[in-house]
Amino acid sequence: MAVVNLKNRQIECKIVYYGPARCGKTTNLECIHKSFQEQINGEMVSINTDGDRTLFFDFLPLKLGKIKGCDVRVQLYTVPGQVRYASTRKLVLRGADGIVFVADSLEVRREKNLLSLKDLFENLKEYNLSLFKTPLVMQYNKRDLDGKDINLMPLEKMENDLNRQLKAPSFPCSAVTGEGVKKTLHTCLKLVLKSVQKELNL
Repeated sequence: MAVVNLKNRQIECKIVYYGPARCGKTTNLECIHKSFQEQINGEMVSINTDGDRTLFFDFLPLKLGKIKGCDVRVQLYTVPGQVRYASTRKLVLRGADGIVFVADSLEVRREKNLLSLKDLFENLKEYNLSLFKTPLVMQYNKRDLDGKDINLMPLEKMENDLNRQLKAPSFPCSAVTGEGVKKTLHTCLKLVLKSVQKELNL
Protein backbone atom coordinates (compact mmCIF):
# COMPACT_ATOMS: atom_id res chain seq x y z
CA MET A 1 0.00 0.00 0.00
CA ALA A 2 1.26 3.46 -0.92
CA VAL A 3 2.75 5.46 1.95
CA VAL A 4 1.64 9.09 2.21
CA ASN A 5 3.80 11.58 4.07
CA LEU A 6 1.72 14.75 4.31
CA LYS A 7 4.44 16.64 6.16
CA ASN A 8 6.85 16.16 3.24
CA ARG A 9 4.02 16.13 0.67
CA GLN A 10 5.23 12.81 -0.68
CA ILE A 11 3.57 9.58 -1.86
CA GLU A 12 5.80 6.51 -1.96
CA CYS A 13 4.88 3.47 -4.09
CA LYS A 14 6.53 0.11 -4.52
CA ILE A 15 6.77 -2.06 -7.64
CA VAL A 16 8.19 -5.58 -7.38
CA TYR A 17 9.71 -7.49 -10.31
CA TYR A 18 8.79 -11.13 -9.70
CA GLY A 19 9.62 -14.30 -11.62
CA PRO A 20 11.71 -17.48 -11.68
CA ALA A 21 15.49 -17.56 -11.23
CA ARG A 22 17.51 -16.10 -14.11
CA CYS A 23 14.49 -14.83 -16.04
CA GLY A 24 15.90 -11.28 -16.32
CA LYS A 25 14.50 -9.34 -13.34
CA THR A 26 17.83 -7.82 -12.36
CA THR A 27 18.70 -7.09 -16.01
CA ASN A 28 15.41 -5.16 -16.28
CA LEU A 29 16.33 -2.93 -13.36
CA GLU A 30 19.87 -2.43 -14.59
CA CYS A 31 18.46 -1.34 -17.96
CA ILE A 32 16.01 1.06 -16.27
CA HIS A 33 18.75 2.47 -14.06
CA LYS A 34 20.87 3.20 -17.13
CA SER A 35 17.97 4.65 -19.18
CA PHE A 36 16.45 6.94 -16.56
CA GLN A 37 19.57 8.50 -15.05
CA GLU A 38 18.02 11.99 -14.92
CA GLN A 39 15.02 10.70 -12.96
CA ILE A 40 16.89 8.61 -10.44
CA ASN A 41 17.50 9.89 -6.94
CA GLY A 42 20.20 7.76 -5.31
CA GLU A 43 22.13 4.67 -6.21
CA MET A 44 20.88 1.20 -7.06
CA VAL A 45 21.49 -0.99 -4.03
CA SER A 46 21.86 -4.73 -4.37
CA ILE A 47 22.50 -7.64 -2.07
CA ASN A 48 23.80 -10.86 -3.56
CA THR A 49 22.14 -14.17 -2.85
CA ASP A 50 24.46 -17.13 -3.08
CA GLY A 51 24.02 -19.22 -6.19
CA ASP A 52 21.37 -17.03 -7.87
CA ARG A 53 22.14 -14.36 -10.43
CA THR A 54 19.00 -12.60 -9.28
CA LEU A 55 19.89 -10.18 -6.52
CA PHE A 56 18.08 -9.94 -3.21
CA PHE A 57 16.73 -6.57 -4.19
CA ASP A 58 17.47 -3.55 -6.29
CA PHE A 59 16.41 -0.24 -4.82
CA LEU A 60 15.59 2.35 -7.44
CA PRO A 61 13.55 5.46 -6.63
CA LEU A 62 12.02 7.32 -9.57
CA LYS A 63 10.40 10.74 -9.36
CA LEU A 64 7.18 10.85 -11.31
CA GLY A 65 5.78 14.32 -10.81
CA LYS A 66 2.92 15.13 -8.44
CA ILE A 67 -0.47 13.77 -7.42
CA LYS A 68 -2.60 16.47 -5.79
CA GLY A 69 0.50 18.48 -4.90
CA CYS A 70 2.42 15.47 -3.53
CA ASP A 71 5.68 14.25 -5.09
CA VAL A 72 5.52 10.61 -6.17
CA ARG A 73 8.48 8.32 -5.51
CA VAL A 74 8.62 4.75 -6.76
CA GLN A 75 10.83 2.05 -5.36
CA LEU A 76 11.58 -0.84 -7.69
CA TYR A 77 12.56 -4.18 -6.19
CA THR A 78 13.51 -7.58 -7.53
CA VAL A 79 13.07 -10.83 -5.65
CA PRO A 80 15.45 -13.81 -5.69
CA GLY A 81 13.99 -16.48 -7.94
CA GLN A 82 15.45 -19.64 -6.42
CA VAL A 83 13.07 -21.84 -4.47
CA ARG A 84 15.10 -21.67 -1.26
CA TYR A 85 14.55 -17.91 -0.97
CA ALA A 86 10.78 -18.22 -0.47
CA SER A 87 10.74 -16.24 2.79
CA THR A 88 12.78 -13.41 1.23
CA ARG A 89 10.39 -13.18 -1.73
CA LYS A 90 7.45 -12.94 0.65
CA LEU A 91 9.17 -10.20 2.64
CA VAL A 92 10.06 -8.13 -0.44
CA LEU A 93 6.49 -8.50 -1.71
CA ARG A 94 5.04 -6.92 1.43
CA GLY A 95 3.45 -3.55 0.69
CA ALA A 96 3.78 -3.86 -3.10
CA ASP A 97 1.54 -1.48 -5.05
CA GLY A 98 2.28 -3.13 -8.39
CA ILE A 99 3.97 -6.21 -9.83
CA VAL A 100 5.85 -6.95 -13.04
CA PHE A 101 5.91 -10.70 -13.60
CA VAL A 102 8.98 -11.51 -15.71
CA ALA A 103 8.50 -14.82 -17.50
CA ASP A 104 11.35 -16.68 -19.21
CA SER A 105 10.62 -17.41 -22.87
CA LEU A 106 12.90 -20.47 -22.99
CA GLU A 107 10.86 -23.64 -23.54
CA VAL A 108 12.86 -25.44 -20.82
CA ARG A 109 11.71 -22.81 -18.27
CA ARG A 110 8.00 -23.27 -18.83
CA GLU A 111 7.43 -25.16 -15.57
CA LYS A 112 9.56 -22.64 -13.63
CA ASN A 113 7.32 -19.81 -14.88
CA LEU A 114 4.19 -21.65 -13.78
CA LEU A 115 5.63 -22.48 -10.35
CA SER A 116 6.77 -18.87 -9.84
CA LEU A 117 3.33 -17.50 -10.74
CA LYS A 118 1.72 -19.97 -8.32
CA ASP A 119 4.22 -18.84 -5.66
CA LEU A 120 3.23 -15.21 -6.30
CA PHE A 121 -0.46 -16.05 -5.90
CA GLU A 122 0.17 -17.84 -2.61
CA ASN A 123 2.44 -15.13 -1.17
CA LEU A 124 -0.08 -12.39 -1.96
CA LYS A 125 -2.82 -14.50 -0.43
CA GLU A 126 -0.90 -14.53 2.88
CA TYR A 127 -1.15 -10.71 2.86
CA ASN A 128 -4.90 -11.00 2.08
CA LEU A 129 -4.31 -9.70 -1.44
CA SER A 130 -5.47 -11.01 -4.80
CA LEU A 131 -3.34 -10.94 -7.94
CA PHE A 132 -6.56 -10.22 -9.86
CA LYS A 133 -6.91 -6.93 -7.97
CA THR A 134 -3.23 -5.93 -7.88
CA PRO A 135 -1.77 -3.76 -10.68
CA LEU A 136 0.09 -6.32 -12.78
CA VAL A 137 2.03 -6.41 -16.04
CA MET A 138 3.28 -9.62 -17.66
CA GLN A 139 6.62 -9.48 -19.45
CA TYR A 140 7.80 -12.26 -21.76
CA ASN A 141 11.57 -11.86 -21.66
CA LYS A 142 14.47 -13.12 -23.83
CA ARG A 143 12.65 -12.59 -27.14
CA ASP A 144 16.02 -11.49 -28.63
CA LEU A 145 16.95 -15.21 -28.70
CA ASP A 146 14.25 -15.90 -31.29
CA GLY A 147 15.73 -17.48 -34.43
CA LYS A 148 19.00 -18.42 -32.75
CA ASP A 149 18.54 -22.21 -32.63
CA ILE A 150 17.14 -21.93 -29.10
CA ASN A 151 13.68 -23.29 -28.32
CA LEU A 152 11.51 -20.34 -27.35
CA MET A 153 7.85 -20.64 -26.50
CA PRO A 154 5.48 -18.81 -28.86
CA LEU A 155 3.94 -15.72 -27.25
CA GLU A 156 0.47 -17.25 -27.70
CA LYS A 157 1.51 -20.25 -25.62
CA MET A 158 2.92 -18.02 -22.86
CA GLU A 159 -0.26 -15.95 -22.84
CA ASN A 160 -2.33 -19.11 -22.55
CA ASP A 161 -0.10 -20.54 -19.79
CA LEU A 162 0.25 -17.43 -17.64
CA ASN A 163 -2.28 -14.78 -18.58
CA ARG A 164 -5.41 -16.58 -19.73
CA GLN A 165 -7.33 -15.74 -16.55
CA LEU A 166 -5.43 -12.68 -15.34
CA LYS A 167 -5.78 -10.78 -18.63
CA ALA A 168 -3.04 -8.35 -17.58
CA PRO A 169 -1.24 -6.11 -20.09
CA SER A 170 1.65 -8.14 -21.54
CA PHE A 171 4.74 -7.35 -23.58
CA PRO A 172 7.43 -9.30 -25.42
CA CYS A 173 10.77 -8.08 -24.16
CA SER A 174 14.54 -8.33 -24.23
CA ALA A 175 15.98 -6.96 -21.00
CA VAL A 176 19.46 -7.38 -22.54
CA THR A 177 18.76 -5.08 -25.52
CA GLY A 178 16.21 -2.95 -23.66
CA GLU A 179 13.34 -3.70 -26.06
CA GLY A 180 10.04 -3.63 -24.17
CA VAL A 181 11.61 -2.71 -20.81
CA LYS A 182 10.42 0.93 -20.75
CA LYS A 183 6.99 -0.02 -22.09
CA THR A 184 6.59 -2.60 -19.32
CA LEU A 185 7.56 -0.11 -16.62
CA HIS A 186 5.44 2.74 -17.99
CA THR A 187 2.37 0.50 -18.17
CA CYS A 188 2.87 -0.74 -14.61
CA LEU A 189 3.42 2.84 -13.35
CA LYS A 190 0.18 4.00 -14.99
CA LEU A 191 -1.76 1.14 -13.37
CA VAL A 192 -0.15 1.82 -9.97
CA LEU A 193 -0.83 5.57 -10.06
CA LYS A 194 -4.44 4.96 -11.06
CA SER A 195 -4.81 2.45 -8.21
CA VAL A 196 -3.13 4.81 -5.69
CA GLN A 197 -5.40 7.70 -6.66
CA LYS A 198 -8.44 5.46 -6.21
CA GLU A 199 -7.11 4.06 -2.92
CA LEU A 200 -6.42 7.51 -1.48
CA ASN A 201 -9.53 9.09 -3.00
CA LEU A 202 -7.39 11.65 -4.82
